[in-house]
Amino acid sequence: MKTNADKVGKLTVGMRDPRITRIGYFLRKLKLDEFPQFINVLKGDMSIVGPRPEVKEYVDLYTEDQRKVLDVKPGITDYASLEYFKENELLGASENPQETYIHEIMPAKLELNKKYIANPTVAHDIAIMWKTFLKMVK
Repeated sequence: MKTNADKVGKLTVGMRDPRITRIGYFLRKLKLDEFPQFINVLKGDMSIVGPRPEVKEYVDLYTEDQRKVLDVKPGITDYASLEYFKENELLGASENPQETYIHEIMPAKLELNKKYIANPTVAHDIAIMWKTFLKMVK
């Protein structure tokens, strides 16, 4: 992202978001921009599978029930990452990306996160990692 991109907005809207640099476009397209988060996994701050971390602006909008996703270690991939693999394209097609995210995408992602939290097994983690790998190589 270009310098001060967060001042323009927190959501990445489409692959041609003007805040994305040329190399950033390439890294995002191949999902390589997620790779540095493995350092957080090695440090123990994140896990490979778990609810994706969210920016505070949106966490502040969570209901009491939705806040349960904050009780588990965040992850690099999850059911929501698979379901919304092309989220930036959905937002890019929206007339009001912020409203679309807050009222449609975010609640749906949180429901998927709660589904994972309700039954966190090694088998589910392996399945999510495998499906994420397959999405990346497509």
